[in-house]
Amino acid sequence: MAGRRRWTTEEILDTAAEMLRTSDTESFSVRKLAAALGTDSSSLYRHFRNKTELLRAVADRILASAMDGYRPEGDWKQRITATALRLREAFGQHPELAAVWGRYGSGGTGSRLVMEEMLQALWTSGLPDEEIPPRYHRVVILLAALIASEGGFGTLTPGEYEQGMEQFRVAVLGADPDRFPALSHFAREIRPLGADRRAAFDEILAAHLAQIETAIP
Repeated sequence: MAGRRRWTTEEILDTAAEMLRTSDTESFSVRKLAAALGTDSSSLYRHFRNKTELLRAVADRILASAMDGYRPEGDWKQRITATALRLREAFGQHPELAAVWGRYGSGGTGSRLVMEEMLQALWTSGLPDEEIPPRYHRVVILLAALIASEGGFGTLTPGEYEQGMEQFRVAVLGADPDRFPALSHFAREIRPLGADRRAAFDEILAAHLAQIETAIP
């Protein structure tokens, strides 16, 4: 009887990424992945020690794909912005993994590519060397938070989205003006969290980079 096929690490990650397009990370398991590959869990544990390590590796592939073909152009702010938009776009196609990146981080090739470009860009900004690591750290925290937030919104089903919109309308438009005077006053202009996310992303990132620029001698 022929033995079971030996799957490569790349093939395992490809299948895991595809599964995570349609399922959340909580319900995803090594056992389900093994079943999809037609093998047993023990064969996958030769590649990854546990589910968390596997999820980190898949998230790192998203980072690597975001940087694929990237060429630095423009000044330091343009480079960081271009990298940020690439990350946003890549995780937009895998919203479940956006939270994984923000929660666990990654130490793979993709992570190093992002770190290198961010640090290189800040290095050319004119900031003192001692300022660069903490500034880098804050930029990445900001991006991870924004992308994870957007990723969480992107996993909603149409039914969940509509239910949330109805709750938003009730909470905002139905607010008691005596108890919530400011909310009632601005109710017609308040937008739900899912609205104008691209514009908000761009504006928040630009404001943060402008703040960094004030620290350049």
